[in-house]
Amino acid sequence: MKKRTDALKVLVVEDSKVTLKVLCNFLERMGISDPLKAETGKDAIAQYRKEKPDIILLDAQLPDIDGFDIAKQIRASEQKDDWTAIIFLTSMTKDDDLARGIEVGGDDYLMKPVSEVVLHAKVRAMRRLVEMQRDLVDVSHQLNAANKELQRLSTTDGLTGISNRRMFDELSLREWRRCERMNKPMALVMIDIDSFKLYNDQFGHQAGDDCLRAVAGQVARAAPRASDLAARYGGEEFVLVLGETDADGARWVAENVRQHVADLGIPHATANRHVTISCGVASVQPGKGVALEVLLRAADHALYEAKEAGRDRVVVGTYGKS
Repeated sequence: MKKRTDALKVLVVEDSKVTLKVLCNFLERMGISDPLKAETGKDAIAQYRKEKPDIILLDAQLPDIDGFDIAKQIRASEQKDDWTAIIFLTSMTKDDDLARGIEVGGDDYLMKPVSEVVLHAKVRAMRRLVEMQRDLVDVSHQLNAANKELQRLSTTDGLTGISNRRMFDELSLREWRRCERMNKPMALVMIDIDSFKLYNDQFGHQAGDDCLRAVAGQVARAAPRASDLAARYGGEEFVLVLGETDADGARWVAENVRQHVADLGIPHATANRHVTISCGVASVQPGKGVALEVLLRAADHALYEAKEAGRDRVVVGTYGKS
């Protein structure tokens, strides 16, 4: 993509040295200093690739490469956001010749001998188009950046910075289908901060937010693969999506997260005297009448069992429970 600058860069392609000099003088008198010059088609293409001019004044008849072929090569090599105005210089007056110039990528034409007044008028017109194109590219890039940021914000939990429930809903189903195609198991780890309401009551909501962020960081550490997902499921609850993972592998991940959270040593008025988590693990083979909701219920039930058994532990469930 061309860099945006205020200076207009014009390439004059003309095999007649006299005409080339005249045209460059015309351009300089309208404030375009040091126009680029080429006397052959080969040199014109090389100059275009190197300099990326805004406007090309292109002789339709050159000694080595036909000007129409040059225009086609230029159009074929332009990137998505590139556009160079091409004005053909020609002594041909047949309608078919002029139509051909437009068909191969030309934007306008000037009849030889070139009038300075007409040249100035057409270059000014093309300059307006070049500036409009630059503005459109700028706006397009700004919109793309804004859309990407909106997409990121819509799928990111604002407090913890990890994925939110919406992202979990989308990507868990996508991962489920991928594992089904590959005939691989998929696991979920449901995670809940133990006695979090008591923690908020003791230390206040700001400390509660800090605690959520700290735990989220440890949960995110457990999802290093591109296919893994760590998300805030809601409130003080988190979830890990682990594709191609059986129950033993998911249990190992959950135990690691549980230990890492305990190692944070966040003070809490509980029997353990620090913040802990409980984890419910479930893994199933997608397909054969088993839906993602079954896996989710199994992991959620396992989490309930971990809470009932005294918290700060990992329980592996089975998809037959609900």
